[in-house]
Amino acid sequence: MHFADGAIPADYMGYVRRKHLWILGGVVLLFLLLIVSISVGAVSIPPYEVFLSIVNGIVDRIHLLLNPGTVLNPTSTDRIVWNIRLPQALAAIVAGVGLSVAGVAMQSILRNPLGSPFTLGISNAGAFGAAVSVIVLGTGQMHSSVADAVTINNPYVTTLMAFIFCLLATAVILLISRLRGASPEVMVLAGVALSSLFTAGTMFLQYFADDTQLAAVVFWTFGDVGRASWQELGIMAFVTIAASLYFIANRWNYNAIDAGDETAKGLGVSVEAVRDIGMVVAALVSAVIVSFLGVIGFVGLVCPHMVRRLIGDDQRFLIPGSCVMGGILLLASDTVARVIVAPYILPVAVLTAFLGAPVFIYLLLRGYRR
Repeated sequence: MHFADGAIPADYMGYVRRKHLWILGGVVLLFLLLIVSISVGAVSIPPYEVFLSIVNGIVDRIHLLLNPGTVLNPTSTDRIVWNIRLPQALAAIVAGVGLSVAGVAMQSILRNPLGSPFTLGISNAGAFGAAVSVIVLGTGQMHSSVADAVTINNPYVTTLMAFIFCLLATAVILLISRLRGASPEVMVLAGVALSSLFTAGTMFLQYFADDTQLAAVVFWTFGDVGRASWQELGIMAFVTIAASLYFIANRWNYNAIDAGDETAKGLGVSVEAVRDIGMVVAALVSAVIVSFLGVIGFVGLVCPHMVRRLIGDDQRFLIPGSCVMGGILLLASDTVARVIVAPYILPVAVLTAFLGAPVFIYLLLRGYRR
């Protein structure tokens, strides 16, 4: 932002500083929550031991990278942290960031406060594509154990199939928004229709599956971050970081679109191109997360609205703030899901649905005020 005399008003600097401090505070809270999440479980580990295990593990892996012949001797605590809990906690953060940034982008692109991968049917489309890949193309190994219901042995083909169907749902959403407008009512009805269609397709596949496959696929459709390995986490993190950087780079375009298509065009924004590319990127993030973790609902809807209440609608702060809030919300939900009915572990999607459904109804009843 430029000012006539070159000086930046103190009030504006304070305004920006408060928002930066809020985001920084969220990052600190997310790190503390990461330590707490890893420390709780069937085997309790003191938080300081978790911190030391993470630091020592990073140092050991750097040393191993520089000296390939080195033999590591991890303790039992290190095995629990690095092989089980750290990948699960990081998967929750990455999935929360990905779903939230996709949701905030969709809400801005479509100028619709109810936009998110779940409410628009994109997550269910990705779930159907992944189910086609797992059952029909055989890219997943079925198991009867609850802890490891489906193992994806070809994540690239599975993600590609999920992405194709996410793109199909995205194309339908964009077409409807251009023909009928992107009003909340139209988008909600379109999302309900698409969700029903792709859910029916998944049920059709399940009908022809044997008992073990049926149980495995039903369990897989419950969103659960505990099934992500380091390899899958790496793929999700790469796509999520790239998408987040793309959305942040287009923050001014989204601010212009928030003011209306005509205003954005007057400011030189190619609205159609920004909208189409943004929806494709959001669909890709949703596809990757769904193909590895299953359907996790309402995170992309709830987190942007929580952040709006705290720091406003400015996309410069709303996008990174939503990323941080998404990581906090999904990691906290996963932590609670692991301990609320111990020794049983609930899929995290159960808690996000309990949280998101009332918020969704509230937004419908209350309406939306900018």
